Amino acid sequence: MNVLIADDERVVLEGLKYIIDWHHLGFTICGTASNGADALEKILTLNPDLCLLDIRMPKMTGIEVVQAAVEQGYTGKFIILSGVTDFKLAQTAMRYGVDFYLTKPIDEDELEQAVSTVHKLILSEAKNQTFYKEYRDRAKQSILKELLFNTCDYYKLDLADLHLNANIYQVISYENYNQEFFYQTWNFADLMRVTNRDNNTFDLLELDQRKIILLKGDFAISKFENMLAHYQIPPQKGSPFDSVFLVYGQKVSRVQDIYLSYQSVCQLASRRFFCEENQHILGYEDILNHQQQTTKITRNTAPDYAERFLNYIQSHNQTLITETLKELRTFLVSVDTDIEKIKHFLIDLYILIKEKIMQLYPDVDIPFLANASAINLIEGKYYLYEIITFLAEQFDMWLRSVGYSSGENVMDEVLYYIHHNYRENLKLETIASLFGYNSSYLGKIFNKRVGVNFTSYVDQVRIEEAKKLLEQDRMKVYEIAKQVGYSNVDYFHKKFKKYVGTSPAEYRKNLIS
Repeated sequence: MNVLIADDERVVLEGLKYIIDWHHLGFTICGTASNGADALEKILTLNPDLCLLDIRMPKMTGIEVVQAAVEQGYTGKFIILSGVTDFKLAQTAMRYGVDFYLTKPIDEDELEQAVSTVHKLILSEAKNQTFYKEYRDRAKQSILKELLFNTCDYYKLDLADLHLNANIYQVISYENYNQEFFYQTWNFADLMRVTNRDNNTFDLLELDQRKIILLKGDFAISKFENMLAHYQIPPQKGSPFDSVFLVYGQKVSRVQDIYLSYQSVCQLASRRFFCEENQHILGYEDILNHQQQTTKITRNTAPDYAERFLNYIQSHNQTLITETLKELRTFLVSVDTDIEKIKHFLIDLYILIKEKIMQLYPDVDIPFLANASAINLIEGKYYLYEIITFLAEQFDMWLRSVGYSSGENVMDEVLYYIHHNYRENLKLETIASLFGYNSSYLGKIFNKRVGVNFTSYVDQVRIEEAKKLLEQDRMKVYEIAKQVGYSNVDYFHKKFKKYVGTSPAEYRKNLIS
């Protein structure tokens, strides 16, 4: 603690510096003064914890110094020294806040006791002030939480005391951008370049491991908008903002509506999963965009997408894989469901495509991830774009493994596709779109290359596969018909007899005989 000593007698002033062991009593002499005016100036400048003042000094008396200092906000302690014992003078001094009134000549023990008592008093008040501040801060935090959750009694709030008499409010939150690593949180006041004295600009509290900030007034919100404008482009790696994910709600003009701004923050935070790579900010405008279009995942959504991706992988069509992944992401952003269900949908999609490829290409060595590993990987991702990237990498690997890779003749890829999908309902129009051709043009070059039209070639492939199954003698004729792509067994009989010359049953009988 610091002490200021003031006395107009030089000998007394020097004596007061050494009459007691100030350091042992917990004080350091921060300055001296030889007149009242100088003493007041140094009190207001140095703000000492204790002032030891002579009552009679030039320019201003000790009492006048005390009165002026207190009126200008000084909250320290005073010990007054007087050459006479005057009860009324002492009474006046005490009324202005003087703690001890000692008479000269100064008794060393008496002064030491007074200084020691003041020291204990300052410590006690500081402790009480700390407890009061902590209690007040906790109470304010509770009130702020009630405001956010709309559970407080607004009529009992002292808005001026809480600095909640602004014309506009806005709730924002921030947390770590990379959830796998912890970064030291930055000082929001520094980033906004405001002092926030007495929490006039904003209040800060922590909820669910997120920092929640209540901006108050035009000045605070304008500073925040300036900060947003500064970070419209992705922040530099290693900069303070690079470690932060920030969400802001709508502006409201009443204290009673602050909870609406907080609700929009919570809603936005729940959609962090859909952010683009290196996106650090989400605003309430994004809620409006999401509310305008909402779709649902149905029973057929995963199988439909799986069939499309499977076709593109087999047709070696990287362009359509990329475009469909973009379409899938746009669809999922607009889906009205929770994040876990979206992840489960993507897991189903991955497994459907993987199992179908394993069925179609049993002899191809493809480095598939185990289902458990893929499930853990997808469930562990924080962002949708990370899962889409994972799927793109997997599809590319599968495409390279199963797609016809000569890259020189599209017809080779078409034939390769037919031989692995003859069981499906193949149509020239569908095949043509997969490989980027007009169906009429593909039909002409197909006929020219193979010597028969597309339908006949598919029939020939199916009948050859049917012959192999008939030779194995394990399946019934109607089962074989379905296995090779004919849903109608009579139609299968007709086609088989056309290309082989006998019925399927006769063909099997001739093999046995």
